[in-house]
Amino acid sequence: MKLVVISAGLSSPSSTRLLADRLAAATLRHMDADPEVIELRDLATEIAQHFVTGFPPARLAAALDAVAAADGLVAVTPVFAASYSGLFKSFFDIIDKDAFTGKPVLVGATGGTARHSLVTEHALRPLFGYLRALVVPTAVYAASQDWGEEGLAQRIARAGAELARFMAPAAREAAPDVDTASAIAPRSLTGAITSVHPAAGLEVVPFEQRLAALRAE
Repeated sequence: MKLVVISAGLSSPSSTRLLADRLAAATLRHMDADPEVIELRDLATEIAQHFVTGFPPARLAAALDAVAAADGLVAVTPVFAASYSGLFKSFFDIIDKDAFTGKPVLVGATGGTARHSLVTEHALRPLFGYLRALVVPTAVYAASQDWGEEGLAQRIARAGAELARFMAPAAREAAPDVDTASAIAPRSLTGAITSVHPAAGLEVVPFEQRLAALRAE
């Protein structure tokens, strides 16, 4: 399995890269995968050249190939003007439109204020939905004041466990010692999320049967 981590942070050190690393670490706690980090700031010139010439330089071509070959992605951007950064969008503009079809993606974003926390829902999720990627349920936004808070750590843990599950559905069977119960909501026998774990042994009554019982009354 191969996990590719994409960070669009511009500074060094970068809170965007820090969030990307933590999301990758949370994912790798639940599965074995080879991680590869792509720093978009190192490819900014090559991305611009590609737009002008139509041909990716060697480093950019290697990054594009890595994304296409990945079994799952972590993609994190800083917030610029209430959305993803131009560098982040430019990178995904030059990737083949079919490279993301069915590929699990964990999205994240960083910003200076909590007021941008919905950027993952109104910008990132639609972008990867358009690319036909499989975006995991939990997206992670980290404002400046979130670092060191328990809530951020919990969201990172939950998101990482979800990505691992989407990348390798059999991971829990292969590694029964891995406990993801605290990070992933239990599911019913049909796969639907439920508040009751199937191990509880409760009987699942089909909805049609319940309706028939009401008519009989």
